[in-house]
Amino acid sequence: MVAQNFEVDLNKPLVCQVGYLGEAYEEWVHQPIISKEGPRFFKSDFMEFLTRTVWWAVPAIWLPVVCYSISVSARKGLAPSHVALLVILGLCIWTLAEYTLHRFLFHIKTSSYWGNTLHYLVHGCHHKHPMDGLRLVFPPAATAILLVPFWNLIKLLSTPSTAPALLGGCLLGYVIYDCTHYYLHHGQPKSHAPKNLKAIFRWWGIFLYSPFGSCVHLKIGISLPAIFCGNPFFIRMRKS
Repeated sequence: MVAQNFEVDLNKPLVCQVGYLGEAYEEWVHQPIISKEGPRFFKSDFMEFLTRTVWWAVPAIWLPVVCYSISVSARKGLAPSHVALLVILGLCIWTLAEYTLHRFLFHIKTSSYWGNTLHYLVHGCHHKHPMDGLRLVFPPAATAILLVPFWNLIKLLSTPSTAPALLGGCLLGYVIYDCTHYYLHHGQPKSHAPKNLKAIFRWWGIFLYSPFGSCVHLKIGISLPAIFCGNPFFIRMRKS
């Protein structure tokens, strides 16, 4: 299902095209287009709708779940200090899980039709269109689907009273991560302190989350790959 010398038409839905790139997909997806106007993914309006998420939907939907989960553990008789420790542990679990996924799954090299297609949907689209404001955070529908097996795993490895607080901590880590991720791309700090904070998060993100070429895109339109754990000399630039 791979076509030789295939060229993607950016004016048509992309998801059904990227699979045909074959081995050329790896180079194509890491040549970012710096534009706030996102591409169309699907021909279906409903499917297209599911891929677009405003950033504030993440805290609006999941913070109430975080609060409810933590309150369940508290109502089951756990001391506040115990609940707090479980939430912190959940934050650490999320950080480890996100780092592992980013390092070993999101940056795998694919060349098959379905491999390229799935990679583009899960993470490759972020490399290709890093300033697409409606695709910087994970869609709530997809999060809810993935949350089911994750919750079952937490219940399996913990007790009925501790599991909800652990879940709340993991979800809190996800909300913080996604909102920080969005701010790094689209935040426009005015004062000196927020600007420094944004710079710190940007370089920390390069070091921690992007060991195999994940990009941090600067205002001048430069795509700077991960220089600490990946290839320090692999720099691409494309103006919007």
